[in-house]
Amino acid sequence: MIANVAPSFDVLERLGQGHEADLINFVPISRSNNRGRGAQSNRSGRFEKTQRETFDDGWASDDPEEKFETIEHMERATSIITRNSSPDLHFDRSINPYRGCAHGCSYCYARPTHTYLGHSAGLDFERDIYIKPNAAALLRKELSHSRYRAKTIAIGTNTDPYQPAERKHKIMRQLLEVFCETKHPVMITTKSALIVRDLDLLSELARQNLVFVTMSITSMDHKLSRWMEPRASTPIKRLEAVKILSEAGITTNVLAAPMIPAINDMELERIIENSAAQGATGVQMIMLRLPGEVLDIFREWLLRYYPNKVSHVMNLVRDMRNGKENDSRFGWRMRGQGPYAQMLEQRFEQITKKLGLNKKPPVLCCDLFEPPETVSDQLSLF
Repeated sequence: MIANVAPSFDVLERLGQGHEADLINFVPISRSNNRGRGAQSNRSGRFEKTQRETFDDGWASDDPEEKFETIEHMERATSIITRNSSPDLHFDRSINPYRGCAHGCSYCYARPTHTYLGHSAGLDFERDIYIKPNAAALLRKELSHSRYRAKTIAIGTNTDPYQPAERKHKIMRQLLEVFCETKHPVMITTKSALIVRDLDLLSELARQNLVFVTMSITSMDHKLSRWMEPRASTPIKRLEAVKILSEAGITTNVLAAPMIPAINDMELERIIENSAAQGATGVQMIMLRLPGEVLDIFREWLLRYYPNKVSHVMNLVRDMRNGKENDSRFGWRMRGQGPYAQMLEQRFEQITKKLGLNKKPPVLCCDLFEPPETVSDQLSLF
């Protein structure tokens, strides 16, 4: 049962007896000012010289409050392909067309990256969106390097490439045009139905085994989804996108993530069954991760929407993270451990085996790559 009520005195008293005691003095941003946002606060980033905290002095009703509207920043990036050596990832290079994400997912593990820009990981992450208009030109330049060797590039591993700003700026579509031109493999992760806009380019790539898509679905409950990820596509729209992509011959997986104890974990089978019905060819699952500032942002979200479950949910999180709120170790950070995590993994294995969805991500073709033609006034030395 979902209940959007203010925490009672009993709830606050219980919080004061455990790990969540620091939530007692939490003063959230006015709900009328952060409609459609996932974070409930906008605390200063860790690298800022001054720290700001909201404090209720009894005069709040007389003070003008800031409206948290989306602000777009144009960023002239100097490079576009990011490389990683993480042993628990099945790709070693990625692209982020945007920094920050207006989808506003309360649990997003990418939020701490915004603090490097001098912003808060809270509401700033959702409203200060950095756009890279030269992304396609940079990609063309980097792919044309004589020493470049094609390997699958992942897009959407940090922030969503099909977030609301994409409707206007079409950075992702420009990148796909370069991938089509060069016959370069790409994997895309999103929770937006906007991806079907690029069906023509995705179909062209799919015919040569150069693309696969992963649609992230966190819940089938429309209300819960709107609370957790307020500006992302609804669950029904995402499933419709899975069907459209699959029918067009595009390999489409579903990511049931994150699985949050006592919040959406009971929906695991429902998410997977609905995904299979719409043509998904594989499913992956990731447990809730709470690195850095995400811990407080998520707990504040819990306090607003599930005030009576805060301690219960966080105790379960600690049970599957070896007594801590987060475990950043490779191999464990996305899985968890302990009885609770093992039970969820067993459920996942049973339902995916039953539906034939227990498959590894497909291997895309890298042999067709053709470096893009470059036009330059510089004469060749040889």
